[in-house]
Amino acid sequence: MMIASQIMSREPVTVTPDTTIAKAARLMLEHRISGLPVTDSKGRLVGMITEGDLLHRTETGTERHRSRWLERLLEPGRLAGDYIDAHARKVKDAMTAELVTVSPREPLKGVVDLMEKHRVKRLPVISRGRLVGIVSRADLVRALVGGLAQEALSADATQSDAKIRNAILAILDKESWSQRFSVDVDVESGTVHLHGIVTDDGVRTAMTVAAGNVPGVKAVHNHVVQIDPISDFAATTDFG
Repeated sequence: MMIASQIMSREPVTVTPDTTIAKAARLMLEHRISGLPVTDSKGRLVGMITEGDLLHRTETGTERHRSRWLERLLEPGRLAGDYIDAHARKVKDAMTAELVTVSPREPLKGVVDLMEKHRVKRLPVISRGRLVGIVSRADLVRALVGGLAQEALSADATQSDAKIRNAILAILDKESWSQRFSVDVDVESGTVHLHGIVTDDGVRTAMTVAAGNVPGVKAVHNHVVQIDPISDFAATTDFG
């Protein structure tokens, strides 16, 4: 299982709380990144400044404008926050201070779960209270590319049809979505033919994906028929 330290960007570009918004914006553009960790003089993480923090600015005419009646309903703190977003000149005034972080040994599944839960694109990696890296969606994509390349190198193109069939059936037996009881698999010279009936088109597509991931498979032809359990309408598409 891969962990954060294996894919994180080490020695990320950082700014301090007193860095100007102008400089932070230039750094994002120069390094083609959408967020910067904010660290103090001892290297401790104190915040993050991202593109999202710079969207509503007076310089671009994108500051928030609220009607007078709505302003009366909002708390003063909320309106003050809008003003800060639009006019702040220092990173410390615009940064997000409430952060979600991970340790270097956090499994990638945990990293992804946190990104989705908190709707963030990057997570600072902290060890012994200090920033040691940052893991972003781009790092996860790079890990995916590396994993796919490794799979391609290790694939056994000479695997027998019987082994291929057994491998596919093992996947379908394990997955709760597969509706395995109504599906069969034939393999001829590395070409897979899926037959049967399912009640959801997503199941049919997932079966094609599962079969195509088995080493030695040259092509997948999906002859599975989808039947709507309510209307009894049948639909089939040969994916191959």
